[in-house]
Amino acid sequence: MGLLQDKLSKFDLPQRIMAKGVYPYFRCIESKQDTEVIINGKKVLMFGSNSYLGLTSHPKVIEAAVEATRKYGTGCAGSRFLNGTLDLHLQLEKEMAAFVGKDDSIIYSTGFQVNLGVVSCVTGREDYIICDELDHASIVEGRRLSFSTIMKYKHNDMDALEKELKRCKPESIKLIVVDGVFSMEGDIAKLPEIVALSKKYNASIMVDEAHGLGVLGKQGRGTCNHFGVTKDVDLIMGTFSKSLAAIGGFIAADESIINFLRHNSRSYIFSASNTPAATAAAREALHLILTEPEHIENLWRNTNYALKCFRELGFEIGNTATPIIPLFVRDMDKTFLVTKMLNDEGVFVNPVIPPACSPNDTLIRFSLMATHTKEQIDFAIDKLVKCFKKLDLIK
Repeated sequence: MGLLQDKLSKFDLPQRIMAKGVYPYFRCIESKQDTEVIINGKKVLMFGSNSYLGLTSHPKVIEAAVEATRKYGTGCAGSRFLNGTLDLHLQLEKEMAAFVGKDDSIIYSTGFQVNLGVVSCVTGREDYIICDELDHASIVEGRRLSFSTIMKYKHNDMDALEKELKRCKPESIKLIVVDGVFSMEGDIAKLPEIVALSKKYNASIMVDEAHGLGVLGKQGRGTCNHFGVTKDVDLIMGTFSKSLAAIGGFIAADESIINFLRHNSRSYIFSASNTPAATAAAREALHLILTEPEHIENLWRNTNYALKCFRELGFEIGNTATPIIPLFVRDMDKTFLVTKMLNDEGVFVNPVIPPACSPNDTLIRFSLMATHTKEQIDFAIDKLVKCFKKLDLIK
């Protein structure tokens, strides 16, 4: 065995969890991503999806993907920079920019690549990147590749953010990068306060709208729209893998920023372009969001109902104000165990453990879709109460 294999073979945490019979990852789904899925031939209610509007199974979205495949084939066989730009990409870029209120946008193959490619290149050696400590892992990886000075502030703590801004050289670029909706705990960034501080210290702002698009704001235009601060935010990022029912991502900004990224963002230039099917599916999902308001209305009806139920039943759900509902367990072994118990009861949820949270904040991530029925939500909550009581997690 070589040195590399010898070192990596010592990583045995998954094997130890498997030995306990509670390993919760890579569960194989044998059906569409819908409110009900098939796992090992068994029907399970899905409360672990990011398909907030339930559009991954919408007939119009599926047909758009099929038609695009017929017209353009299965892939573009190259990067956007060279042979991989389709009229379909350009159409969606124009529509996404208009949707979030910016001049222009460019599409990446995944949302992760957006943050990786943007955060790593827009600032230089004499500049600063300032992040919330709970920002998504893709932002973390992007800032690791940057030559700028990296600063972090305590989650949603505006005094801590201002303290970091005071430490920066006034003449240097200061980019605040923050999730609009935080993906594990469902709370919302304090964008009005962040905007006020950015003006006070001449800083710029980038907002990750991965979990805000299709959820918050007028017609689901996101967190920036929700707070009315779109014009004050310099870069707006989003993904297609949540409400937009596909795969891919985008960055929207003014023309000068997009022109720079189009020619300098390495994860954009050196990656194959988004597939025709995914691009068409995201575009059709966007059209549905704009023309059928009932999707967002249903999502919020389900969200408000579930939030009320969990609070009345004594679950600890933190500061969530979105369809992402954290059910705090605060014990890693019990987090794995309750996930397994719920799966056996027919409810799919996701465990959240370090590094996605601190060791004392482990939780079950319960997420809602517009297409969930009240009966499905009630069934899941009944099972959650049963399993949490068995482990003395609620009274």
